[in-house]
Amino acid sequence: MKTGQEFDDFVRARSPALLRTAYALAGDHGHAEDMLQTALLRTARHWPAARDAPEAYARQVLVNLCRDRWRWLRRRPRETSLADHAGPATVLDGPAEQVGRQMSIIAALAGLPASQRQVIVLRFLEDLSVADTASLLGISPGTVKSHAARALRSLRITLTDNHVASGRSTPEVFDAH
Repeated sequence: MKTGQEFDDFVRARSPALLRTAYALAGDHGHAEDMLQTALLRTARHWPAARDAPEAYARQVLVNLCRDRWRWLRRRPRETSLADHAGPATVLDGPAEQVGRQMSIIAALAGLPASQRQVIVLRFLEDLSVADTASLLGISPGTVKSHAARALRSLRITLTDNHVASGRSTPEVFDAH
């Protein structure tokens, strides 16, 4: 399959952003990498159709792959972890604290229902409009807004509870404006 330099340039330029999107959707780095590879392969296969808006095409493939994965996971027996790992009890400064906050946000995102997580990722991580998010997910703009409101409320509660339990201040990421 020959796609040419234009596809190669697209992959080099947009793969990191698409990987972040895949990770936010899947909640697992390994699955995100697999989803991105599959999305890029499908984009390459349909390059004549995808050439006009390759990032949108690849993003749609990622959303579809994520939905397929969730359907597959619902059919499997539930997995249980052997041990719960508690985070550090000390308050960290600088880059380590930022990584801790990011991990808290990722864990909170993973706790959201799939439809709410998709809306949050597309609206706030990908910075898509309500209309674009609705079109991409095949739902109404009102549903996008209600999913976003419910998800943000849930994230605020989860992140506030996590930070209070760990002795840290409330994150400013989801403070009401």
